[in-house]
Amino acid sequence: MTEETRDLPPAAQRALAEAQERRAKAKVVELPVELGGRDGPEPVRYGDWEKKGIAIDF
Repeated sequence: MTEETRDLPPAAQRALAEAQERRAKAKVVELPVELGGRDGPEPVRYGDWEKKGIAIDF
């Protein structure tokens, strides 16, 4: 138990432990490479889209 979680109620500590266990058991999904896609980070994730040098915020 870390210093930060000692101050939490028991229910919160239990929830954090369950979440950590789920993350440890989670399978890594290997996604195929997108053909003809854009380079760089996913634009939707960052809230804007760039096309021909123009950024469009949506």
